[in-house]
Amino acid sequence: MSPPIATYNEFDGGFTATKELKGAPETKKLTLNANGNATHTKLLDEFGGKWDAFKFAPIRESQVSRAMTRRYFADLDRYAESDVVIVGAGSCGLSTAYTLAKARPDLKIAIIEASVSPGGGCWLGGQLFSAMVLRKPAEEFLNDIGVPYEDEGNYVVVKHAALFMSTLMSKVLAMPNVKLFNATCVEDLVTRPSADGGVRVVGVVTNWTLVTLHHDNHSCMDPNTINAPLVISTTGHDGPFGAFCAKRLVSMNAIEKLGGMRALDMNRAEDAIVKGTREVSPGLIMGGMELSELDGANRMGPTFG
Repeated sequence: MSPPIATYNEFDGGFTATKELKGAPETKKLTLNANGNATHTKLLDEFGGKWDAFKFAPIRESQVSRAMTRRYFADLDRYAESDVVIVGAGSCGLSTAYTLAKARPDLKIAIIEASVSPGGGCWLGGQLFSAMVLRKPAEEFLNDIGVPYEDEGNYVVVKHAALFMSTLMSKVLAMPNVKLFNATCVEDLVTRPSADGGVRVVGVVTNWTLVTLHHDNHSCMDPNTINAPLVISTTGHDGPFGAFCAKRLVSMNAIEKLGGMRALDMNRAEDAIVKGTREVSPGLIMGGMELSELDGANRMGPTFG
């Protein structure tokens, strides 16, 4: 006989089931008006001064597990065949996802990020300072996503880099045709022979980041894959996970060698990255600071554009 927990049906009495919530009214939220004062809501009216009577709706632990796993594995299934895979969820990768998803809502876009927390180094400015400096005309992107800034002539300043990143991330994650798989590494590229005798990139090989970091500690942990006719690599400059696709192009003999990022020169660096963004190998577009490792462009330092 199966243990009682194994035969529990989440849709049979006692607990609110996930499927019953589909037509439920939107949960009332606490809102703030322009001057920051809380606007009265039904929740506050009912519980103000008597929070000892407050109680969350009941839930069973298996419902939590099923709610998470069903959705995650449904996403894995849906995005196993994607239209575009973006490798890296820093400022370049997320900006790319936002612009592309907005222009082409018909595309399925998967973003793969090695870190638990997406955003790359864009949560702060230079040397862990708060303010973020962007050279014009990059303020047009700020206008698009609704981030306020101070205009200083040739450049603008956002009061905290996290304001930019959190705003951008919230917009990207709200898009119905985009899925972010964070805490997930791209361990390799999927390729096919091309007509010219070379190879074409047709997807990525993925694994949990914790597995990727500890391959030396276990005998075998095979990866997963995502197919896509286009991969966009924005993994940043060289580092533990940085410039991954650029380095892989060398090791798979698709290119002879890397140019190597040059020393800092803000005036040369950003122009070189913008103008150099391109399909560097069939099926693989490269952008952001990873491109500086490929082409030998200058480091741009604490300026974002």
